[in-house]
Amino acid sequence: MATAFRQTYRYLQRQAHEQPVIFYSVVIGLIGPVMLVTVPPIRKSLGYRPGEPIPTSYPVPNRPRRPVQGYEDE
Repeated sequence: MATAFRQTYRYLQRQAHEQPVIFYSVVIGLIGPVMLVTVPPIRKSLGYRPGEPIPTSYPVPNRPRRPVQGYEDE
């Protein structure tokens, strides 16, 4: 078991040295799903509350519309 771990570790060290872009891309890609599972409970325990939703329309007043007068609208 220890030799398998040692061989894997040496392989990862070699890849990080010879092809760092691919190695770190894989590392960042593997961190994403881990963060998906761990970050929401941490945020909730720290008291984070999502903001109010942004309005998608302008509130129309609940009264009849008055016709515009003046401004040469005759």
